Formats: sequence, C-alpha cells, structure tokens
Amino acid sequence: MEKLAFTPRVFSGIKPSGGLTLGNYLGAIKRFVDMQGGEFETIYCVVDMHAITVWQDPEDLRHATREVAAGYLAAGIDPEKSVLFNQSRVSAHAELGWLLNCVARVGWMNRMTQFKDKAGKNAENVSLGLYAYPSLMAADILLYHATHVPVGEDQKQHVELTRDIAHKFNHDYKVDFFPETIPVIEGPAMRVMNLRDGTKKMSKSGESDMERVNMTDDADTIAKKFKKAKSDADVLPEEMEGLEGRPDARNLVNIYAGLANMTGEEVLAVYGGQGWGKFKPDLAELAVEKLAPISSEMKRLMNDPAEIDRIMAKGADKANEIAQPILNKTFEIMGFVR
Repeated sequence: MEKLAFTPRVFSGIKPSGGLTLGNYLGAIKRFVDMQGGEFETIYCVVDMHAITVWQDPEDLRHATREVAAGYLAAGIDPEKSVLFNQSRVSAHAELGWLLNCVARVGWMNRMTQFKDKAGKNAENVSLGLYAYPSLMAADILLYHATHVPVGEDQKQHVELTRDIAHKFNHDYKVDFFPETIPVIEGPAMRVMNLRDGTKKMSKSGESDMERVNMTDDADTIAKKFKKAKSDADVLPEEMEGLEGRPDARNLVNIYAGLANMTGEEVLAVYGGQGWGKFKPDLAELAVEKLAPISSEMKRLMNDPAEIDRIMAKGADKANEIAQPILNKTFEIMGFVR
C-alpha cells in the first residue's frame, strides 16, 4: 500500500441558514482566525449546498451566504492566509459527495443523531439531502485531504463518520489515500447557551432576540443584552466546580472566558466572591469591545456584495487547485475511464 504524507491542513465551514450569532463566533469563527498563519494550511467555506437540505428562498440564501462570508472577513479571516469560498463554486464537492455516498453505509447514516433531531416525527417527508448530508460533509473534508477539523461537540459524530468513510475507502481500494481526520474540540465557550435560559443552546431561531447576541448587533444592543442576561441569586464562586447546577452563571462565565482568551478558572480568579452587579457590566463592556467592530465591518462589507463575491470567487479558484487533483485521483482509484 502506497503511504502518503498528508499536509497538515484544516477545513471547516458554516452553513448559511440565516444570521450569525455569538455562538458561531466563539464556537467557530474565532477559532478559525486563531488557526490561520500557523502550522496548518487553512481552508474555510460557506457550505451553501448544505443549506438546501431544507427549502430556501433563493434571495435569502444569497444574502445569508454573503453574510457568513462577511462574518468571516470582519472577524479576521485573511484571504491571503486562508482559502475562503462558498461551496457551490467548487463542483468537486458534489462530485466527491456522490462517490462517497456509494462508500458510506446506510447503517452509519441511521445512527446520525442530528438527522433524528431535525427530522423528528416527519422523517418520511424530509429531503433525501437532509438524510445524506453527513456524507457530503465528509466529502467537503476529504476533498482537501484535511487532517484537522475544528467543530463543536454536536458535529463530532459527523467527523467520526468521515473517518469511517475514509477508512473504508482506503481498505476497499487497498490505498492510503484519504487521511483519518482529527476533530478539534477545545475552548471554554464551545457551546454558547441562550442568554435567557442557560440550559438551551443559543440559536438563530429562538423566540426572542434577547436570547442571543447577533454578530450584526450594534454596541448599544450588545451591552443591553448582556446586562439583561439571566444569571442567578448567588455570587460567583472561586472555582468552576461552584458553577455546578448553575447553567446561566456557567454560560456567562464561559462567554467572558471565550471573549477574553482566558479559562473559566482564570475568570473566577478575578471575579470569585463578587456579585452580578460587577460582573455583567464588565462582561457587557468586554463584549462591546470585541464584537462591535466586527458588526460595523460586516455592515460595511454587506453594502458591497460585489467585493464579497470577488473574494469568494478568488478563493474558489485556490480551492479548485487543491481539490481537483484529489478528485481526479479518486476517480482513477475507483476505476473510472476519464
């Protein structure tokens, strides 16, 4: 078996499903920024083909795709250091997605918990795409021979599926062609929770806008949301163990830690024993300092969609240069005449 030396390479993406939140920033985009320019080649994608697993209004999809790209750029993704593009510009994603559909097993797909959660009792009426999209996600990753994927805990199962598909392909064709990708899950705010209910994940589709911080919120709105965020009656503890059973308090501490590049323990070393009258205004000030410039830059970029499109088109050209030889080799290994 031919042994390949894989370039250390990161791939990850965000689905344009309407509005970026603080959860997207701390759980994904900030980490993407931190990883660029280091030991890895970094490839970041707006996975617009994943969005259509449920019906999308075309104009809304175009707007949401550009908004995610604007969020990447405003937060610090540098198109000179990272490859940035939207998935539908690189047709190799769909092509490899089909090939890997024929490698993945139905039993593996049936175990995907996100499908069960999203389909619910309506599983017979959802799109085939919603059922099969973890295989397309595997194609997104393997198309670039990505060795590492920064993901949230809720996506870890899909990266494990990617490893299973890569292993089966390599085994079936007696090659060492696809890497066994490593999920990267780290940081204090990997799962940002609802500001009104710390037991629920912060969501773009929550009932109240006060539940979430949007990446497009202005400084006054950001400050207001944190000052009104739900906490509890007790003072902050001096150690993280003291937040056990206090989901709202834990969420606010983790958000502070994520924004300040601190651990939760370091935050509590400063604020332990103090009340929310001190902590929440400080958190609001920190959030405004970190997020308001991103919001302003996103608005500027969204007023120039042609510039966003130009950047993504240039990134797609770079992505194609990496992806096409890998796709062509996949066809060759599988025996296609081309």
